[in-house]
Amino acid sequence: MLNAYRLGASLYVPVTHKDVLPIANGTKWPELRSVIFCTEDAVAAKALGAGLDNLRACLARMDKDSAALRFVRVRNPEILAWLTALPGAEKLDGFVLPKLDISNVDAYMKPLRGSKFLCMPTLETRDVFEPAQMIRLRNHLLDEGYQEQILALRIGGNDLLALLGIRRPRDRTVYRTPLGHTIANLVTVFKPFGFQLTAPVFEHIDCPEILRDELNEDIAHGLCGKTAIHPTQIAIIEAGLRIPDAELEAAQRILTEDQAVFKLNGSMCEVATHHSWARSILERTVIDS
Repeated sequence: MLNAYRLGASLYVPVTHKDVLPIANGTKWPELRSVIFCTEDAVAAKALGAGLDNLRACLARMDKDSAALRFVRVRNPEILAWLTALPGAEKLDGFVLPKLDISNVDAYMKPLRGSKFLCMPTLETRDVFEPAQMIRLRNHLLDEGYQEQILALRIGGNDLLALLGIRRPRDRTVYRTPLGHTIANLVTVFKPFGFQLTAPVFEHIDCPEILRDELNEDIAHGLCGKTAIHPTQIAIIEAGLRIPDAELEAAQRILTEDQAVFKLNGSMCEVATHHSWARSILERTVIDS
């Protein structure tokens, strides 16, 4: 199973973009670890037909192998079905499923069951603000066996803020808005059951220091990967996701130490409680190398 930490900084690219093919083939922005071609919010309704034509032409000419993971953010279950039937669709790693909730989860997930495609459902509807609804969704994903094809759950920060009539301020991280509590709740509902979650986009391109602060909060909440909305954010996100030497040293010691508890770099390390964290750190080290 592909590890969600492979995503790194996922760049959103509208399917109407003139460089969809060179981006997909890695000749443009070769540093990308993952790319998401969007047919949904980034594409106006009147431009959708041309965008889908562009995507179909891209699939036909797309290289079979790529260093970057390649996903398409579909607009609805009908476009998902259309895409999976296209020649060249097998070159994709999977799909991002927008605004997924209990009302549409089966329409999205059942057609993908047993296929090679991975998916990343996006949590961005009013249900996200209701813990009971998120527990219901989690249990349904588990009961139906859908988890096997879910690489990660995505947190749709901008859509969630829009439901509150709020736009993210330029001077603070998303954790200093009403979504801070919401993100923490999603982590505690889904992560203990084996789901990974990716961090919301940071929409202000010219505020790199706030982006760095937010990345620290993302990592503190156990999120993996963060979507970039502009190529200038890629290097910042990748640097923020890099594992500090002190953390790597601690992880290695926790996994090999004979003592149950020991002190390292001014912190207590407890093998039993920190083992899961340490194992994830070493997994990320292999992925990032």
